[in-house]
Amino acid sequence: MIGLGTLIPETAELLEACVRARLNIIVSGGTGTGKTTMLNVLSSFIPEDERIITIEDTVELQLQQRHVVRLEARNANSEGRGAVSIRDLVRNSLRMRPDRIVVGEVRDAEALDMLQAMNTGHDGSLSTVHSNAPRDTLSRLETLVMMSGIELPLRAVREQVSSAVDLIVHLSRLRDGTRRVTSVTEVLGMEGQTITLQDIFDFDFAAGVDRDGRFRGHVRPTGVRPRFMDRFDELGITLSPAVFGGYISR
Repeated sequence: MIGLGTLIPETAELLEACVRARLNIIVSGGTGTGKTTMLNVLSSFIPEDERIITIEDTVELQLQQRHVVRLEARNANSEGRGAVSIRDLVRNSLRMRPDRIVVGEVRDAEALDMLQAMNTGHDGSLSTVHSNAPRDTLSRLETLVMMSGIELPLRAVREQVSSAVDLIVHLSRLRDGTRRVTSVTEVLGMEGQTITLQDIFDFDFAAGVDRDGRFRGHVRPTGVRPRFMDRFDELGITLSPAVFGGYISR
Protein backbone atom coordinates (compact mmCIF):
# COMPACT_ATOMS: atom_id res chain seq x y z
CA MET A 1 0.00 0.00 0.00
CA ILE A 2 2.94 2.32 0.66
CA GLY A 3 4.35 1.43 -2.76
CA LEU A 4 1.03 2.26 -4.43
CA GLY A 5 0.83 5.58 -2.60
CA THR A 6 -2.27 4.64 -0.59
CA LEU A 7 -0.49 5.79 2.58
CA ILE A 8 2.95 6.92 3.69
CA PRO A 9 5.37 5.14 6.07
CA GLU A 10 4.64 7.62 8.87
CA THR A 11 0.92 6.81 8.71
CA ALA A 12 1.67 3.08 8.70
CA GLU A 13 3.90 3.45 11.78
CA LEU A 14 1.18 5.32 13.66
CA LEU A 15 -1.53 2.80 12.72
CA GLU A 16 0.63 -0.12 13.82
CA ALA A 17 1.18 1.57 17.19
CA CYS A 18 -2.57 2.25 17.53
CA VAL A 19 -3.40 -1.43 16.99
CA ARG A 20 -0.72 -2.54 19.47
CA ALA A 21 -2.09 -0.01 22.00
CA ARG A 22 -5.59 -1.53 21.61
CA LEU A 23 -7.38 1.51 20.24
CA ASN A 24 -10.82 0.92 18.75
CA ILE A 25 -10.50 1.75 15.06
CA ILE A 26 -13.17 2.29 12.39
CA VAL A 27 -12.10 2.13 8.73
CA SER A 28 -14.49 4.23 6.66
CA GLY A 29 -14.94 5.03 2.99
CA GLY A 30 -17.17 4.55 0.00
CA THR A 31 -17.70 1.40 -2.04
CA GLY A 32 -14.49 0.07 -3.61
CA THR A 33 -12.12 2.34 -1.68
CA GLY A 34 -10.15 -0.53 -0.11
CA LYS A 35 -11.69 -0.70 3.38
CA THR A 36 -11.38 -4.50 3.69
CA THR A 37 -7.79 -4.38 2.44
CA MET A 38 -6.96 -1.78 5.08
CA LEU A 39 -8.73 -3.90 7.72
CA ASN A 40 -6.53 -6.84 6.70
CA VAL A 41 -3.44 -4.65 7.08
CA LEU A 42 -4.49 -3.38 10.51
CA SER A 43 -5.34 -6.88 11.75
CA SER A 44 -1.85 -8.06 10.78
CA PHE A 45 -0.46 -5.85 13.56
CA ILE A 46 -2.42 -7.70 16.28
CA PRO A 47 0.01 -9.63 18.53
CA GLU A 48 0.30 -13.36 17.94
CA ASP A 49 -0.79 -14.34 21.47
CA GLU A 50 -4.22 -12.66 21.36
CA ARG A 51 -7.52 -14.46 20.67
CA ILE A 52 -9.29 -12.85 17.72
CA ILE A 53 -12.88 -13.35 16.58
CA THR A 54 -13.78 -12.21 13.06
CA ILE A 55 -17.41 -11.65 12.07
CA GLU A 56 -18.32 -11.25 8.40
CA ASP A 57 -21.14 -11.59 5.88
CA THR A 58 -18.73 -13.31 3.49
CA VAL A 59 -15.28 -14.41 4.61
CA GLU A 60 -12.76 -11.94 3.15
CA LEU A 61 -10.30 -11.31 5.98
CA GLN A 62 -7.09 -13.31 5.91
CA LEU A 63 -5.66 -13.21 9.42
CA GLN A 64 -2.43 -15.14 9.91
CA GLN A 65 -2.42 -15.34 13.72
CA ARG A 66 -2.84 -18.67 15.52
CA HIS A 67 -5.85 -17.86 17.73
CA VAL A 68 -8.48 -16.85 15.18
CA VAL A 69 -12.16 -17.87 15.30
CA ARG A 70 -14.02 -17.06 12.07
CA LEU A 71 -17.79 -16.50 12.25
CA GLU A 72 -19.85 -16.05 9.09
CA ALA A 73 -23.45 -14.90 8.75
CA ARG A 74 -25.98 -17.25 7.15
CA ASN A 75 -29.07 -16.47 5.10
CA ALA A 76 -32.42 -18.10 5.76
CA ASN A 77 -33.24 -21.33 3.90
CA SER A 78 -36.10 -21.77 1.46
CA GLU A 79 -38.51 -22.10 4.39
CA GLY A 80 -37.37 -18.82 5.88
CA ARG A 81 -35.55 -20.46 8.78
CA GLY A 82 -31.99 -20.84 10.00
CA ALA A 83 -30.82 -17.28 9.40
CA VAL A 84 -27.88 -16.13 11.51
CA SER A 85 -27.32 -12.36 11.39
CA ILE A 86 -24.20 -10.33 12.06
CA ARG A 87 -25.94 -9.04 15.17
CA ASP A 88 -26.45 -12.60 16.46
CA LEU A 89 -22.76 -13.32 15.88
CA VAL A 90 -21.59 -10.15 17.63
CA ARG A 91 -23.69 -11.01 20.69
CA ASN A 92 -22.49 -14.60 20.69
CA SER A 93 -18.83 -13.59 20.30
CA LEU A 94 -18.92 -11.82 23.68
CA ARG A 95 -19.29 -15.24 25.33
CA MET A 96 -16.24 -16.64 23.52
CA ARG A 97 -13.57 -14.82 25.56
CA PRO A 98 -12.19 -12.66 22.72
CA ASP A 99 -9.23 -10.33 23.13
CA ARG A 100 -10.22 -8.60 19.89
CA ILE A 101 -13.40 -8.52 17.83
CA VAL A 102 -13.04 -7.72 14.12
CA VAL A 103 -16.33 -7.03 12.31
CA GLY A 104 -15.92 -7.08 8.54
CA GLU A 105 -18.56 -4.40 7.98
CA VAL A 106 -21.20 -2.73 10.14
CA ARG A 107 -24.28 -2.02 8.04
CA ASP A 108 -27.27 -2.61 10.32
CA ALA A 109 -28.44 -2.76 13.94
CA GLU A 110 -25.33 -4.73 14.96
CA ALA A 111 -23.67 -1.30 15.34
CA LEU A 112 -25.22 -1.03 18.83
CA ASP A 113 -23.83 -4.40 19.95
CA MET A 114 -20.41 -3.59 18.52
CA LEU A 115 -20.28 -0.24 20.32
CA GLN A 116 -21.33 -1.90 23.57
CA ALA A 117 -18.58 -4.50 23.12
CA MET A 118 -16.03 -1.71 22.60
CA ASN A 119 -17.31 -0.03 25.76
CA THR A 120 -17.24 -3.16 27.93
CA GLY A 121 -13.63 -4.26 27.88
CA HIS A 122 -13.08 -5.44 24.30
CA ASP A 123 -10.52 -2.77 23.46
CA GLY A 124 -8.67 -2.98 20.19
CA SER A 125 -11.73 -3.91 18.14
CA LEU A 126 -11.76 -3.12 14.41
CA SER A 127 -14.52 -2.64 11.86
CA THR A 128 -15.47 -0.88 8.61
CA VAL A 129 -18.36 1.49 7.83
CA HIS A 130 -19.58 2.99 4.56
CA SER A 131 -19.36 6.78 4.65
CA ASN A 132 -18.05 9.78 2.73
CA ALA A 133 -16.08 11.53 5.49
CA PRO A 134 -15.00 10.98 9.12
CA ARG A 135 -17.84 13.18 10.40
CA ASP A 136 -20.31 11.23 8.25
CA THR A 137 -18.97 8.02 9.80
CA LEU A 138 -20.22 9.10 13.22
CA SER A 139 -23.60 10.14 11.79
CA ARG A 140 -23.93 6.77 10.06
CA LEU A 141 -23.11 4.89 13.26
CA GLU A 142 -25.79 6.92 15.06
CA THR A 143 -28.32 6.03 12.34
CA LEU A 144 -27.42 2.32 12.48
CA VAL A 145 -27.80 2.27 16.27
CA MET A 146 -31.28 3.76 15.91
CA MET A 147 -32.16 0.93 13.50
CA SER A 148 -31.75 -1.53 16.40
CA GLY A 149 -35.31 -0.83 17.55
CA ILE A 150 -34.16 0.27 21.01
CA GLU A 151 -35.34 3.81 21.65
CA LEU A 152 -32.38 5.75 22.99
CA PRO A 153 -31.99 9.53 23.27
CA LEU A 154 -29.69 10.95 20.60
CA ARG A 155 -27.28 12.22 23.25
CA ALA A 156 -27.00 8.73 24.76
CA VAL A 157 -26.22 7.30 21.32
CA ARG A 158 -23.56 9.95 20.70
CA GLU A 159 -21.98 9.29 24.09
CA GLN A 160 -21.80 5.58 23.22
CA VAL A 161 -20.14 6.37 19.89
CA SER A 162 -17.69 8.93 21.28
CA SER A 163 -16.56 6.71 24.15
CA ALA A 164 -16.27 3.57 21.98
CA VAL A 165 -14.43 4.81 18.88
CA ASP A 166 -10.87 6.12 19.26
CA LEU A 167 -9.72 6.50 15.66
CA ILE A 168 -11.25 6.78 12.19
CA VAL A 169 -9.15 5.89 9.13
CA HIS A 170 -10.90 7.26 6.05
CA LEU A 171 -10.16 6.06 2.51
CA SER A 172 -11.29 7.64 -0.74
CA ARG A 173 -11.20 6.69 -4.40
CA LEU A 174 -9.97 9.86 -6.04
CA ARG A 175 -10.86 11.27 -9.43
CA ASP A 176 -7.73 9.72 -10.98
CA GLY A 177 -8.86 6.24 -9.90
CA THR A 178 -6.30 5.81 -7.10
CA ARG A 179 -7.32 4.70 -3.62
CA ARG A 180 -5.79 6.82 -0.87
CA VAL A 181 -6.00 7.27 2.88
CA THR A 182 -7.33 10.85 2.96
CA SER A 183 -7.76 11.29 6.71
CA VAL A 184 -6.70 9.76 10.02
CA THR A 185 -8.93 11.33 12.66
CA GLU A 186 -8.99 11.04 16.44
CA VAL A 187 -12.33 11.04 18.28
CA LEU A 188 -11.87 13.31 21.30
CA GLY A 189 -15.25 13.01 23.04
CA MET A 190 -18.38 15.06 23.61
CA GLU A 191 -18.53 18.83 23.74
CA GLY A 192 -22.11 19.83 24.45
CA GLN A 193 -24.25 17.90 21.96
CA THR A 194 -21.43 17.41 19.43
CA ILE A 195 -18.72 14.79 19.10
CA THR A 196 -15.39 16.56 18.63
CA LEU A 197 -12.76 15.30 16.18
CA GLN A 198 -9.22 16.28 15.28
CA ASP A 199 -7.28 15.29 12.16
CA ILE A 200 -3.87 13.72 12.74
CA PHE A 201 -3.25 13.19 9.01
CA ASP A 202 -5.05 14.73 6.05
CA PHE A 203 -4.63 14.64 2.29
CA ASP A 204 -2.74 17.41 0.49
CA PHE A 205 -5.15 18.27 -2.33
CA ALA A 206 -3.39 21.63 -2.80
CA ALA A 207 -0.45 19.86 -4.51
CA GLY A 208 -2.58 19.64 -7.65
CA VAL A 209 -2.35 17.03 -10.42
CA ASP A 210 0.35 16.09 -12.91
CA ARG A 211 0.04 15.96 -16.73
CA ASP A 212 -1.50 12.48 -16.54
CA GLY A 213 -4.23 13.73 -14.22
CA ARG A 214 -2.86 11.92 -11.15
CA PHE A 215 -2.88 13.70 -7.81
CA ARG A 216 0.61 14.75 -6.74
CA GLY A 217 -0.31 15.03 -3.07
CA HIS A 218 -0.38 12.40 -0.36
CA VAL A 219 -1.65 12.12 3.19
CA ARG A 220 0.46 14.34 5.46
CA PRO A 221 0.73 14.95 9.22
CA THR A 222 -1.13 17.98 10.56
CA GLY A 223 1.39 18.37 13.40
CA VAL A 224 -1.26 17.77 16.07
CA ARG A 225 -0.26 15.56 19.00
CA PRO A 226 -3.08 13.04 19.57
CA ARG A 227 -4.33 12.52 23.11
CA PHE A 228 -3.74 8.78 22.93
CA MET A 229 0.01 9.42 22.95
CA ASP A 230 -0.31 9.25 26.75
CA ARG A 231 -1.41 5.63 26.36
CA PHE A 232 1.60 4.96 24.16
CA ASP A 233 3.85 6.35 26.90
CA GLU A 234 2.23 4.09 29.51
CA LEU A 235 2.71 1.01 27.31
CA GLY A 236 6.26 1.92 26.31
CA ILE A 237 5.34 2.34 22.62
CA THR A 238 7.63 4.84 20.93
CA LEU A 239 7.22 6.59 17.58
CA SER A 240 9.83 8.32 15.48
CA PRO A 241 9.59 12.16 15.55
CA ALA A 242 8.92 12.18 11.79
CA VAL A 243 5.47 10.64 12.30
CA PHE A 244 3.97 13.99 13.30
CA GLY A 245 6.00 16.05 10.87
CA GLY A 246 9.03 16.44 13.11
CA TYR A 247 7.00 17.02 16.28
CA ILE A 248 8.64 15.37 19.30
CA SER A 249 6.15 14.05 21.85
CA ARG A 250 8.32 14.63 24.91
